[in-house]
Amino acid sequence: MGLSNFCANLPEQIRVSLGSAIILGLAEARLDAAPTTAYLMTHRREKCTANCAFCPQARTSRTRADMLSRVSWPAYQTRDVLKGIAEAVKNDRIKRVCIQALNYPQAFGDLQALVQAVSHSSNVPISVSCQPLNRENMCRLANAGVDRISIPLDAATKEAFDRTKGVSAGGPYSWENQWRLLGQARQVLGKGKVNTHLIVGLGETEQEMVSTIQKCVDMAILPALFAFTPVPGTAMGNQAQPPIAQYRRIQVARHLMLHGIARYEEMMFDENGAIVDFGISKEKLLQIIRTSEPFVTSGCPNCNRPFYNEKPSGPIYNFPRELTPTELSTTKKQLNQQ
Repeated sequence: MGLSNFCANLPEQIRVSLGSAIILGLAEARLDAAPTTAYLMTHRREKCTANCAFCPQARTSRTRADMLSRVSWPAYQTRDVLKGIAEAVKNDRIKRVCIQALNYPQAFGDLQALVQAVSHSSNVPISVSCQPLNRENMCRLANAGVDRISIPLDAATKEAFDRTKGVSAGGPYSWENQWRLLGQARQVLGKGKVNTHLIVGLGETEQEMVSTIQKCVDMAILPALFAFTPVPGTAMGNQAQPPIAQYRRIQVARHLMLHGIARYEEMMFDENGAIVDFGISKEKLLQIIRTSEPFVTSGCPNCNRPFYNEKPSGPIYNFPRELTPTELSTTKKQLNQQ
């Protein structure tokens, strides 16, 4: 059955992250690290109807329409993208497809159609990062072929959420509703199939971030870490990225909680909320650091998001691969663990 018959509502165009476009044969350039997931984003001429203070796609952002974080997302014909995905899956160049959805009136219909088309044309796991609105839409996405759903919190506290995504930012989201949707998604898709995004550097303390990560883990929600990345033209374009040592400590804490090695309640924090004790012995901590696992990109299986938060020249917040001995040595120094 042809795609035109299978999915009549398929959008003509879709945005593709530049690295993914290269892997799919849609663009030519040298890659410092190849993405293992094909990253797609719904396409429209206007920007997102939400207004997240850190996002280039925000309604009042003055950035280019093809930007998300520091990555460019050129638009391509959807049929060409589907062909590229099928070929890349066949040749084992990609192992997952992730579709990011903007907010606009037709967004869910476009997203569902895209999921159906990818599922129809390729045998590949599909993730979506979206605002599904309700339980019924989650069920529709699951039936269309979605393997995992990510509903982004982004902020670790209610105050930071409101300031960057909620009413104070001119956005449609509420802290309480995001948690409610995460709980519903967990019921619909099952354990281990729901993610959220948490951005370090939106004004929270390390203690607040670690507490929220623990809550996610306890709900069987996978928290994927991002470092705040200032993009000129956004409301937060003049703010700095979080200190790398702060990010490293949170990466380690997340790893410990996710794998049941330590809990938030066992960790210790100073008067500023910075982590001073991870709740395990120094020997065990060094053993875990040496694996380099805490510092590799977190998210869905086979998601490595090369240079989403950083320039290839560094500093690297999320490594898209296992660390080299030199990188691991630098990371130990950043953590003050020799």
